[in-house]
Amino acid sequence: MKLNHMALVRLSALGDIVNATIVLQFIRQEYPNIKIDWICEEVFAPLLTEHPLINQVHTINLKKIKKEKSFSQLANTVKKLKNLPKYDLIIDMQGLVKSAVVSRIIGKNIHGYDKKSAREALSSLFYSSTSNIPYELSVIKRNVALVSDALNLHVSDEMVDNKLPTLPAYKKLSFVQDVYAVFVIGASWASKIYPKEKVVDICNGLPCKSYIVWGSAQEKTDAQFIADNSQNAQLTPKLDLKELCALISHASLVIGNDTGPTHMAWAYNVPSITLFGPTNERMIYPTDSNIAIHSDSKVNISHIDKNDYSIKNIDPNMVINRAKELLQ
Repeated sequence: MKLNHMALVRLSALGDIVNATIVLQFIRQEYPNIKIDWICEEVFAPLLTEHPLINQVHTINLKKIKKEKSFSQLANTVKKLKNLPKYDLIIDMQGLVKSAVVSRIIGKNIHGYDKKSAREALSSLFYSSTSNIPYELSVIKRNVALVSDALNLHVSDEMVDNKLPTLPAYKKLSFVQDVYAVFVIGASWASKIYPKEKVVDICNGLPCKSYIVWGSAQEKTDAQFIADNSQNAQLTPKLDLKELCALISHASLVIGNDTGPTHMAWAYNVPSITLFGPTNERMIYPTDSNIAIHSDSKVNISHIDKNDYSIKNIDPNMVINRAKELLQ
C-alpha cells in the first residue's frame, strides 16, 4: 500500500489514547517517511503535540459543543474537519459513532472495527473497510491488530514486549527524589478507587518516597489525607499532562487504579501495579514488571457493574510485597 499521509482518530479518553500510541512506532518501521496526523479532543492534545512520530495533532471539542448545545461551534468544527488534508487512509481506533462520524467528515477511505467488534456496532457503517477483532481482547492488542490489518503489518507479541516508550520524553521534575514511586489515587468511577486508608498502609510499607498525584478537588483532599498520615507520602503540586508524563516516566514504580495515568507507566516501560475491582486487565498489557492485582469479582467486560466496590478488599500487604519485588 502506498501511503504518504494518514490520520489516526482516537478522540478520548486519556488511558485509551495512551494505549493507542503503541501503533505509531510500528507504522513508522514499515513506512519511515509517512506523515501521521492524530485527531483527538482538545483536552488531551498536550499528550501528543511533542510526539516525535506525529506530524500534527488536530483537535475538536465535542464535550463543549454537547454541553453548550452550540450549533455555530458544531458548524465550525465540521468546517475545520473538512479542511484537513486529503489523507490516503484514516483509521478510527475508537469504534464509536462519534469517532466514525468525525472520520467520515474528514475523508472517505476509513478503516475501523466491524459491527461485531466495535464498541458501537453502528460505527461500522461509516467505514470503507473493517477488521474483526474480538472486543474482549486486550485493548493494546486490539489497537495493534486493527492497524496491522489496515496496513498489512506484521507485529508480533515479542515486538510489543520490546517496544520503545510510546510517549514523548521529558526532563525529570525538580522536586522528586532519585528513587520514588507514584501513586495514582483517582479514577473515573468511585468503585474503581482504592480506599485512601489502605493507600496509607501501602505507602508506609514501601522503602521509598511515594508521590500522590491528583486531579479533582476531592482527589486533592484524599491525597492530602494520605500525605498527612504517611511520612513516606508526598502530595504533588497540580500537574499538567506534560508534567504528569515527566513524573511517571522517571519513576521507579507506579501504583494505581484502572485509569489513564496508571497506564502511562507501561507506555514508558516503567514497572507498575494496577489495582482492579469492577474492571479487569483488558486495559493493560501484563508483563513481568507491569502486573495486575484484582479483587475476587467475576468481571463481565460487556456488562460492567459500576456498583462493584470489591477493590476495597484487596490486601495492602499483597500490594506491598509485589511492589518491593518490582523495586528490586
